[in-house]
Amino acid sequence: MDLSEKFVKGNGTFVDDIHMPGMLYLGFVRSPYPRAKIKKISGGITHKDVNFDIAAVGEGSEEEQTFSSTAHPVLAKDFVGYVGQPVAAVYSTDPYEAEDLIDSVEVDYEPLPGISDPEKAIDFEPINPASKSNVIVDRYFGKEFPDNVGDVVIEGRFVNNRIATNPIEPRGIVTAYDGDKLTIWIGTQSIYSIKSGICEAMHLPAEKVRVIQTDTGGAFGLKGGLFPEYVVAAWLAMKEKRPVKWIETRREHLMASRPGRGAIAKLKLYADRSGKIKGLKGEVLVDNGAFTGGSGEFSPAFIAMQLAGAYHLENAYVRARSVLTNKAPQGPYRGAGRPEAMFFIEKMMDHLADKLKMDPVDLRLKNAAEERYRSPLGFEVEPSKKFLEAAIKETGYRELSKKYNTGFSFLILYHATSGGESARIQVKDGRLKVWIGGNAHGQRHDVFSKTLINEELGVDESLVDFQLGDTDQIPAGIGAWGSRSAMVAGSAVLMAARMLREKVEKKYGKYSLNHLLGEEWDAYHNFEYSKMESSLGVNVVTADVDDLGKVKIRDCISYYDAGRVLDPANAAGQIAGGSVQGISQALYEELAFDEDGQPLTSSISDAGVATADLLPKFTIKYYKSESTLPSKAKGIGEAPTIGVPIALSRALEKAMGREFNETPIRPELLLRETAVQ
Repeated sequence: MDLSEKFVKGNGTFVDDIHMPGMLYLGFVRSPYPRAKIKKISGGITHKDVNFDIAAVGEGSEEEQTFSSTAHPVLAKDFVGYVGQPVAAVYSTDPYEAEDLIDSVEVDYEPLPGISDPEKAIDFEPINPASKSNVIVDRYFGKEFPDNVGDVVIEGRFVNNRIATNPIEPRGIVTAYDGDKLTIWIGTQSIYSIKSGICEAMHLPAEKVRVIQTDTGGAFGLKGGLFPEYVVAAWLAMKEKRPVKWIETRREHLMASRPGRGAIAKLKLYADRSGKIKGLKGEVLVDNGAFTGGSGEFSPAFIAMQLAGAYHLENAYVRARSVLTNKAPQGPYRGAGRPEAMFFIEKMMDHLADKLKMDPVDLRLKNAAEERYRSPLGFEVEPSKKFLEAAIKETGYRELSKKYNTGFSFLILYHATSGGESARIQVKDGRLKVWIGGNAHGQRHDVFSKTLINEELGVDESLVDFQLGDTDQIPAGIGAWGSRSAMVAGSAVLMAARMLREKVEKKYGKYSLNHLLGEEWDAYHNFEYSKMESSLGVNVVTADVDDLGKVKIRDCISYYDAGRVLDPANAAGQIAGGSVQGISQALYEELAFDEDGQPLTSSISDAGVATADLLPKFTIKYYKSESTLPSKAKGIGEAPTIGVPIALSRALEKAMGREFNETPIRPELLLRETAVQ
């Protein structure tokens, strides 16, 4: 059955669709306080039973942990650091009874002052007794340079507030233990992250854990890492030797999953009077949350190193810090540091253009990189001027800007290609089964896999069965994030197909489809790749605001260097969907807190949702190129969440005649004076 038909007819198998005899259902007692000492816990499963810490795995986990003493405990020990932190667990054979049992656990707390503002947290008392400071990362990039390098200096402070990932399907897990091997069924971006995380946290040998991916109803970065609830579910299955299920509620998601964004930048941009940039100074501050193990240690450096954007930058000096606050730990959200970095530098470009009374696009052209170079901040910037010239023409920016309030963003998307990816193709009974190391969660990896196999082996796509991830079927891999899948997973599929061709040729002297389908074959390829690749993109948005502050977006135009587009229909869907997420970040989405860290966001409507009447006309175009990878593809998945918030924010600046340096843009800031009067 085709996957689109499968899901339209409701025949998917998600985590909550799994039912087993004797299943136990988990519920969690969660902290009602942002910060408190735990004096006593009566009842339930506690840290005395499950005395583990969360292992840092998944996207961004390669960064060395700064303070292991601030790792997230599976269940709270002596103190809690955020509202929603798991303190104890209960279980029952009935999910509703498990929910009721939560109230049977008594926890004696001593509330303490909390802190939610990351800037104030720098000098606030340490919120974790194990640390001497709330600053857990403090690094510098580039080199100091004199302030007299430019005749014109502008300054800005920019904020991307926290956003919940909010996939349609929340987190969930099913675990079972047969006395020898632990098996996990989970919706995930990486079966390997889950396996390595469980093994590391619980000190289990790899051969004793199997992870199977279920159909996954969205992820956006959330489902690549390990969470406390997963470890408790695994522990309980091994203890009781019965299957265990936990499914997250939406309220739990908003309180206790890992939200994205949460970054602040204070920057100075130096230029001469012609608009040529001479230098960049400033600092980036990331709201890590209460514990390490998410992406908060990785994010500051990743953001800082991208602040050259797609421009030639002679001088740069940036401080990058991450600070503990009384919130859930930060996690990756579609783009994971890329949207923040581009928002910061692109807003500075717009404001410099205003200062110099230049068209922002002309300023960008003047500073676009004409050849590949390594910026002072550490990342390679590819030649961007030729692309930018094509983008200005193809998007019709100059004509649109004469008629409408128009915003323009120029982005560089760094793909998480380093490490490569794996693929396996098995031929049996005249059909092919395909596994890849990066698990799909809505992106239709099956389509590009079938396309590449058809081109290499001549196998009709109807004979190819795309398999969900299973660590017993494909031994190694990485995951699906960082706009990497078509690039490295596609390359792994192609190389595995070539291995099959070579096996047939070796046996028969030449390749034929009949020889391939008439026997049993198996090919596994681990495509190794050590570089971080990048691609360029432009977004143009036109918008207006009525007297009552209602935004009307007319056009949302995307022009991306996507390499070879392996699946045009799905690529268009990803770009349109990502653009809606970018619009939502600019106008609606935020996890809000009071000054102590008490959440003010308790529902999806509170978190901010775009409605259909807001959606603009989407126009999608591509710059014709190919990557150097075997798949010839480049990534696009994160491009719209990077570029659209910037372009929309700028269009609204033009409409309102004021700067908007924070997302989301507060509704009251879009009210015209006549409406207020």
